[in-house]
Amino acid sequence: MQDQSPLPYPFIVVEGNIGAGKTSLCKKMAEDFNAQLILEQFTDNPFLPLFYKNPERYAFPVELFFMTERHKQLQDELSQRNLFQQNIIADYVFQKTLLFARNNLKQEEYRLFQRLFQILNNPFPKPDLLVFLHRSVDDLMRNISKRGREIEKDIQPEYLRQIQQVYFDFFKTNDQFPILIIDVEQIDFIKEEAHYKKIIDCMCKPYEPGLHRLRVF
Repeated sequence: MQDQSPLPYPFIVVEGNIGAGKTSLCKKMAEDFNAQLILEQFTDNPFLPLFYKNPERYAFPVELFFMTERHKQLQDELSQRNLFQQNIIADYVFQKTLLFARNNLKQEEYRLFQRLFQILNNPFPKPDLLVFLHRSVDDLMRNISKRGREIEKDIQPEYLRQIQQVYFDFFKTNDQFPILIIDVEQIDFIKEEAHYKKIIDCMCKPYEPGLHRLRVF
């Protein structure tokens, strides 16, 4: 699937839990639709391996680093639109910063972090569509194990459950843009073209602001 017409939503964010496949999907979509691609540079965070080993001690520096790096990247990327690329596809939304912080930080740390987030969050445009790739924790753990990243070897199933719940709590309160939850349990949208096409078809439908949920098969 190459040289497709632009997707109907100019700014699309593909989100998901760790191991959901959001980055792989974004790369494939950007290539097929000649879209501007924004990928989170999580491997550059020097505190991340330490956080997975000792979350309580390293939660604040890991989240602060993520927030400043995401802010800088989005500020740079969203201010430099390519006239030949009609879509922007990103594998994270800036609000993710606050969701992970809420889950990982102590109450006092979170209050401070929230104030910093509100200052940095103002300039960014909202996505025209946010797609959340949903997998069970067991499926996520299989994917994490399969890709074999050293920094992810200490991730526990309970941590993935907590992250998933934080996302869902946020989705229930959002009415500013459409959020599409797509169930991709045991679906391989990279190797199976039919699976990929189904997901793209879901993204091409019109959605009102708020929460929507679909199964691919």
